[in-house]
Amino acid sequence: MFTDEYFMKMALQEAEKALEQDEVPIGCVIVANNRVIAKSHNLTETLNDVTAHAEMQAITSAANFLGGKYLLNCTLYVTLEPCVMCSGALAWSQISKVVIGARDEQRGFINKGLSLHPKTEVVTGIMENECSEIVKVFFRNKR
Repeated sequence: MFTDEYFMKMALQEAEKALEQDEVPIGCVIVANNRVIAKSHNLTETLNDVTAHAEMQAITSAANFLGGKYLLNCTLYVTLEPCVMCSGALAWSQISKVVIGARDEQRGFINKGLSLHPKTEVVTGIMENECSEIVKVFFRNKR
């Protein structure tokens, strides 16, 4: 059965790929009609590009797949709450739903008082512990 947990596990697999590349382990997938149409993980170090966040990569890939810039009737699953940059891109994409694993109290868009497109549904806390732990361990090992 296709549940939020099912697709968040896929996003976590993307985060694991980032971890293997010594990238901040954040992953995401974009789903349309229960079908994954895009997936990515952070590539900022690999591409030497501060905008190469998992969400930005997946948004571009999904738009290319769909042949248009709007992600209507799509859901983005992301392991960590999007930053301000990514939330802006998600708002412009008019994505229908965003499912967040762990909140990012410092850099996430929610505590900054920002919102996505008015019609976008936001769900938080899906597999929160697993999504939070992979990032915590990454930064613990860096320090």
